[in-house]
Amino acid sequence: MKKIINLTSILVFGAVYSQVAIGKKSVTNSSVSLEFGNAPRGIITPWVTSSAAVASAVQGTIIFDQSDKKVKIKYPSGWKDLSVRQGLMTSAEISSQNTKTENPNAKVIIGPNPDTDTTPGILVLSATNKAMILPKVEKPYETIIDPAPGTIVYDTDSKKLCIFNGKEWTFWYPE
Repeated sequence: MKKIINLTSILVFGAVYSQVAIGKKSVTNSSVSLEFGNAPRGIITPWVTSSAAVASAVQGTIIFDQSDKKVKIKYPSGWKDLSVRQGLMTSAEISSQNTKTENPNAKVIIGPNPDTDTTPGILVLSATNKAMILPKVEKPYETIIDPAPGTIVYDTDSKKLCIFNGKEWTFWYPE
């Protein structure tokens, strides 16, 4: 029931205000479309069978690719690995995902035109002048208990994007 209420709230507030705060009362400024509170939790990226199966992905799409157990982001030239360290992940527990039936039409749009936006994705932030602020967690490798593969947070201690690939936390920052 709580998940339904949260999803409904996101849909209503996203359609009305084009700004959503999760785990806090409001966003920090007008340049933010989605912002998370400081609870020690992260965002879990969508799990897909393979990046090749996401044919309509647009730039900036983030996924957890089950075929090679990597978190990836879509660039114009193709998919870039955000898990950073190659070959370290041997397996991820996906049994809970395998028992679920995907709804291919599930979608939440936060932005000025949610009824007409055709951008593919599960959660689409469609505003061209607003950003998403990731959950901020100090030392997520110590504070997030039993993270799921594909969990993403901003580590306030190291000042880096922190991604759990199913085996270990890795840190990513622009090259």
